Amino acid sequence: MSLLPVAEALDKILAAIPGPVAVEEIPIAQGAGRTLAADLTAQRTQPPFPASAMDGYAVRAADVTNALARLRLIGTSAAGHGFSGTLGPGEAVRIFTGAPVPEGADAILIQENAAAEGDTVIAREPAAVGRFLRRAGLDFREGETLVRAGDTLDARRLALAASAGYAVLPVRRRPRVAVLATGDELVRPGEPAAWDQITASNGLALGALSLEAGAEVVDLGIVRDDLGSLREAVGRARAAEADLLVTLGGASVGDHDLVQAALGAEGLELGFWRVALRPGKPLMHGRLGPMSVIGLPGNPVSSIVCGLLFVVPAIRALLGDPRADEDRSEPAILGRDMPENDARQDYLRARLDTAPDRLPVVHPETRQDSSMLSVLGSSEALLIRPAHAGPAKAGDPCRIIRLDRRIV
Repeated sequence: MSLLPVAEALDKILAAIPGPVAVEEIPIAQGAGRTLAADLTAQRTQPPFPASAMDGYAVRAADVTNALARLRLIGTSAAGHGFSGTLGPGEAVRIFTGAPVPEGADAILIQENAAAEGDTVIAREPAAVGRFLRRAGLDFREGETLVRAGDTLDARRLALAASAGYAVLPVRRRPRVAVLATGDELVRPGEPAAWDQITASNGLALGALSLEAGAEVVDLGIVRDDLGSLREAVGRARAAEADLLVTLGGASVGDHDLVQAALGAEGLELGFWRVALRPGKPLMHGRLGPMSVIGLPGNPVSSIVCGLLFVVPAIRALLGDPRADEDRSEPAILGRDMPENDARQDYLRARLDTAPDRLPVVHPETRQDSSMLSVLGSSEALLIRPAHAGPAKAGDPCRIIRLDRRIV
């Protein structure tokens, strides 16, 4: 089977997603990080009335055309305690920020530009029509679409939904992502390791990526290189009704790489195996009934890079995000010469030199081994070198994926 281009591999993974997961309704206070399942339209106008933007006096601008204009104070309008009367010629109402502007008023004389003497207000500056006055609907109007289906609910969007009148929100349930690490050489963090073993890190990394993308993680633990044990773990993923099974390691063709054989014995419909990228060539995709399967390489950098490129978009597709396949790369400038590339698309760990008046300059690390988490941990971006790219010079344009920004 030939190597599949990266873009084609992602297209196949997303095309095999059967559709978004089910919708559920939750209190708005529980909405942080959830994915909206339907557009939110404003249920009210905001502000619902003309409001003052400053403390001062609600006046008619025609009455305050010059300094030393004198007005009769007839009442007070405070937030939550509006003045219900009508302002007439030569009159003023004491008003506070956010309070309703009385009918008849068309300007705010801020308190710095006025003096009060008993029931008389003396202007120190002219007042202009509309100044310091927020018209009704300045923010949004009833029926206006404010937040779109597929958006991740963060502090800004939750505040907007609350202002629009929502106490309950329709969201997609969290997709269940089962994470299965494989290998006799692995031990859990904190467990003693023999001289020929290492501490497992991939499962934690893919779990964190999945949580950040909006999923619920089912940790299947570490399974030894044994066909029966692997098949039993796949059965646990099915029993958990996982929407996506992510395997880590064992997807290649070595004597101890049994994941593909175990999945095949369970009825895997293989979509593809091996992708033209570095790191991460031995990547596998298929389906087990309603459950999607992505088999990632065992090298930690490979698994994390492939998780960003393929697992995160798959989760977003399960959440109904119309931007699941969105290109997350951005332009940059090469910081050093690069040789021509072979038939695999590279994702090189790199540092960035940034300044506010230009594109970031990207400096690929000299060490790119896919086992080196220390290099990935100190990197700020992945430099994308397309397959078959020719030699490039320092200063040439390129594209990067930032590692220091949220994935959704």
